[in-house]
Amino acid sequence: MQNRELQEYYRARAPEYEQIYYRDNPQRRAEIDEQAGLLRDLVKGKDVLELACGTGYWTKIMSETASSIMAVDSAPEMLVEARKKTYRVPVEFAEADMFTESFGSDKYDIVALGFWFSHQPKQEYDRLFEVLAAPLKKTGQIWMIDNNPPAEGPEMRPVGIDHFGNKYKKRFLDNGEEYVILKNYFSRDDLVGYFEETFEIVSLVHKTCYWSAILKPL
Repeated sequence: MQNRELQEYYRARAPEYEQIYYRDNPQRRAEIDEQAGLLRDLVKGKDVLELACGTGYWTKIMSETASSIMAVDSAPEMLVEARKKTYRVPVEFAEADMFTESFGSDKYDIVALGFWFSHQPKQEYDRLFEVLAAPLKKTGQIWMIDNNPPAEGPEMRPVGIDHFGNKYKKRFLDNGEEYVILKNYFSRDDLVGYFEETFEIVSLVHKTCYWSAILKPL
């Protein structure tokens, strides 16, 4: 049920989703711009598989330097928004569930995943890690970015916590529609604990608004 509500939320939110990148917050803007620069360097001349590509915000940035990009999302409404953008290299879009679709093996230099880890149930991290690692070339790497929690307040308190420790929060669309979705936040130590048994942690940036990681399968 939660996966269905999460998918419905993002399908409905697609036209307004990119508001998150343009909030009037200099700190957020500075961190996003820093990540964009790091990502351009990481994917330069590389073949990229982007999972949960959403509206193509990071796809467009990667297209400035990448060799090729396969961008995947399960929400057709997100892909409609992504296809509106102009890309510097050909981008192949696919509507697919990353957990059921096969993307081959030994095929991509980079697998990118933006703002999904916080929605992944904790009890299914092993499954996600397998999905991320399977399409990589032997020297390939994984790039992830996600949110750190905003300033504390009543609206940021979880509305529920399940027996796996996953937290649930209310989210509202511009039209007032309400959804309850799984949304976890992580300290730096949390992330190290989750990643270190499966990956070499090449880089882990944990700042005020966002964290990002570059990982290499062991």
